[in-house]
Amino acid sequence: MPDRPDVPPTLVERLRPLLTFPECREEAAWTGVRWRVRKATVAHVFGGEDQLFRVTFRAEPQEVRAFEHLGHPYFRAGWGGDVVGVVLDDGTDWEEMAELLTDSYCIQAPRVLADDVDRPGPEGGTAG
Repeated sequence: MPDRPDVPPTLVERLRPLLTFPECREEAAWTGVRWRVRKATVAHVFGGEDQLFRVTFRAEPQEVRAFEHLGHPYFRAGWGGDVVGVVLDDGTDWEEMAELLTDSYCIQAPRVLADDVDRPGPEGGTAG
C-alpha cells in the first residue's frame, strides 16, 4: 500500500486563515492536520494514498447530496453522514473553500459560537 504524503506546510498555511473562528484549534491528526471546535472536527487536510491532497468538512444535507453528484474535485466521504470534501490542487477556488469551511464551523460549533460568525447569504449578504 502506498504511503500518504505529508501535507505541505504551504497548504496548511493557505487553510489556516480560513479557519480563524472562535475556539477553533489546529492540531495534528492521525494523518495530516485538523481543526476542531471543542471536540468536533471542522476540517481535516491530508494526503491520500493516490498522492493527492484533500480537505474534508461538514455540510448540510442538501449540500451532501450535491457533493455526491458533482464529481472531481468534490466528493462525499465514506464515513459520517455529513462529511464531504474537495481535492486541493492548482484549480482550487479558495473563496468557495472559505465559504464551505465557514459553513462547516457553523454546523459543528455550539450555537453560541456559531451565531457570532458571518455566513454568506443567498444574495451575497450575511446570515447569522
